[in-house]
Amino acid sequence: MSADSWFDLAPCGLVATSPDGTVLEANSTFLEWTGQSREIIGTPFADLLDPGSRLFYETRHVQSLHLQGRVDEAALTIRRTDGHGIPVLVNSLRDAATGVVRTAVFNATERIRYERDLVHARRAAESSEARVRVLQEVSSTFGLTASAEDVAHAFADVARTAFSAREAAVLLWDDEGDLVLAGGVNPLAGRVPPVVTLRNTPRVVAVTEKAAQTQFPELAAAMRETRLEALSVTPLLDESDRLGVLVCFFGRDREFDDQFYDLQQALGRQASQTLVRLRYQRRLAFLALHDQLTGVGNRQLLEQSLDDAIRTAWNERTPLAVLFLDVDDFKGINDRFGHAAGDMVLTELAARLMHGVRAGDVVGRIGGDEFVAICADADQEAAEAIAERILAMTQDPITVDSGLISPSVSVGVSLYRPQEDPRPDPEHLLVRADGAMYESKGAGKNRVTIERLVDLL
Repeated sequence: MSADSWFDLAPCGLVATSPDGTVLEANSTFLEWTGQSREIIGTPFADLLDPGSRLFYETRHVQSLHLQGRVDEAALTIRRTDGHGIPVLVNSLRDAATGVVRTAVFNATERIRYERDLVHARRAAESSEARVRVLQEVSSTFGLTASAEDVAHAFADVARTAFSAREAAVLLWDDEGDLVLAGGVNPLAGRVPPVVTLRNTPRVVAVTEKAAQTQFPELAAAMRETRLEALSVTPLLDESDRLGVLVCFFGRDREFDDQFYDLQQALGRQASQTLVRLRYQRRLAFLALHDQLTGVGNRQLLEQSLDDAIRTAWNERTPLAVLFLDVDDFKGINDRFGHAAGDMVLTELAARLMHGVRAGDVVGRIGGDEFVAICADADQEAAEAIAERILAMTQDPITVDSGLISPSVSVGVSLYRPQEDPRPDPEHLLVRADGAMYESKGAGKNRVTIERLVDLL
């Protein structure tokens, strides 16, 4: 193959320019890449470059050739005849004798694309690492939270940060089967349920405003009103039990890739496990302080509550009433109707007692058929009203499998008035209320007896 053939068919562009930068020769490879013809001969090489590359060529490239005689791997962009640019790397060498500059031009399109892919991959890896770090750090946050609301707020904050969302919200199912905002911000509140039919999905779902126009037009309209481009919904599940959802709201259109779904799913699992653990903890705490049969407080809760009530009454100088209730002839109920019926009576009377006291009063079962109510800020008149209301409510018949039971209770009340009475201990108030209850029993049952603490000291 002749030298001319090698020059013309070389796998890179070859260009020769005069000392003033005029193109003297160009091979076929260069002409094919650029879409040029032999007519470029006699034109300035700088005219083939885009504006940025032309500035670099005229200020740096030419100077380096003049001072050093050569330039290696200069990055330029050559304009094709169709207006598109070609990223290239050029090596230029100036002939010291003639001043002619010989330039090898290498098409860097694939290299630039590869480098961009590397940059994109590195940024994605850094973003993934940052998100995973957020997930790891949030574990300690969740571990310190004390309520479902705390978890919801922390979870929404983490999701908004980790996924660069405009807003994030955690919605939990309530007893009525509605999704209620528990943490974060829901920009669609009052416009449309943010998850529509997506709320029953077991996996993460992402919806753009454009896609919603076909499937969920109401949602799409609300998203347009609030300038949302997309949202994602992550279910919070305990096996098959639905706890709620996490919704991330995005103000800009974004690509939802596998990494996004995986991280959302991981965060959803983490929050779900935390919510379930809190439920178990609450259940255990409830069982530790409540009677398993009736659901009212047990002796431990009553003792704690009474100690607190006495302290509050003493500090705030407000009256306190303790009611002691005993089911009349409960042994006869068990003997005649059976213990299962007796348990039904206790459960029903406990429920009636809860309805008979005021909001904030503490009700508990202290023994087999004995109940106590702690009524803060209740003087004698208030205590009598509460006790009479309880007597009336407990006398309604209770239907059991083997018949009809008409129960009654005897009530004893112990009063503490801080401005007149010495400060008692909890056991002292209970004993006096118990004694008053036995006076009600002795006086014919189904009645109330009130004793002041000062009268018994």
